[in-house]
Amino acid sequence: MTGLQLPTTVPGARILGIGSFQPERVVTNQDLEKIVETDDAWIRSRVGIAERRVAGPDESLPWMAVTAGRAAITDAGVDPSDLDAVVVANCTMPNPIPNAAAQVATGVGANGIAAFDLNAACAGFSYGLAVASDMVRAGTARTVLVVGAEKLSDWIDWQDRSTCIIFADAAGAAVVGVADDASVGIGPVSWGSAGDVASTIRILGETTNKLHQEGQAVFRWATSQIAPVALDAIARAGLEPSDIDVLIPHQANLRIVEAIAKKLRAKGAREDMVVADDIVTSGNTSSASIPMALDHMRAAGRVRSGDTLLLVGFGAGLSYAGQVVVCP
Repeated sequence: MTGLQLPTTVPGARILGIGSFQPERVVTNQDLEKIVETDDAWIRSRVGIAERRVAGPDESLPWMAVTAGRAAITDAGVDPSDLDAVVVANCTMPNPIPNAAAQVATGVGANGIAAFDLNAACAGFSYGLAVASDMVRAGTARTVLVVGAEKLSDWIDWQDRSTCIIFADAAGAAVVGVADDASVGIGPVSWGSAGDVASTIRILGETTNKLHQEGQAVFRWATSQIAPVALDAIARAGLEPSDIDVLIPHQANLRIVEAIAKKLRAKGAREDMVVADDIVTSGNTSSASIPMALDHMRAAGRVRSGDTLLLVGFGAGLSYAGQVVVCP
């Protein structure tokens, strides 16, 4: 009997290109003042958001994912025919079937390849990046498109100021491929979950079918539990906090972002470490926030090719994941 044949493994994977998409419609804090009891100062003091983007009826989650995916493919300098798989991280599809990924694969011009959705909510992109990296390293695929896309506006109660001020719509994407020079471009993932507090972020399916969040509980959890995950990701990559050039945490809340950065600096991260603050003009876009923040920061010159980036996602589940990557 002939033994089973396995694919040839490779030493490492890296990000080849990135891209993102945001709807044109901007909703400011002043706009929200007209529909719910709130004001600009209150919103900025609690979550740090000045404005967010909301998709129109023709801008579906798969459509936004396709647009971001195409941008990442172009940035990576690959052809859609080079893709072996598409992973779409999301938690806001209108229905569980059909999934987004197969539609995205066809939409970017790669019909017939492996495609699946992944739901780890706001940690989804980091989960997807870890899965794609492992697929490439194991030889299951050579080139994978990972997209984080959300249309949270479909799931928000616009009369609930605890959520309508925070969430927004967008998509961000990355192409993951073989590290040609045998160098590692995506470090080991540090991930986990806290199902004992899962009810702090949930869809109220039994009543309104809208998103509910216990803001203070989530804030306390994130500000106490996520910095250790970030430090573990650094250690797993064989680095020190001082090696990190750029911190890109999930853009959940500016106060949470700043708290994580402060704790990392207390453990040796540099004072000149750049910290993503895309939350201010983009809102919380769940799984789209990390890749979109990276794309925006690179366009603004705040991140350069070769920089060492620390990505860390966290959110509903509760789920969390982080890894160190090299900027393409």
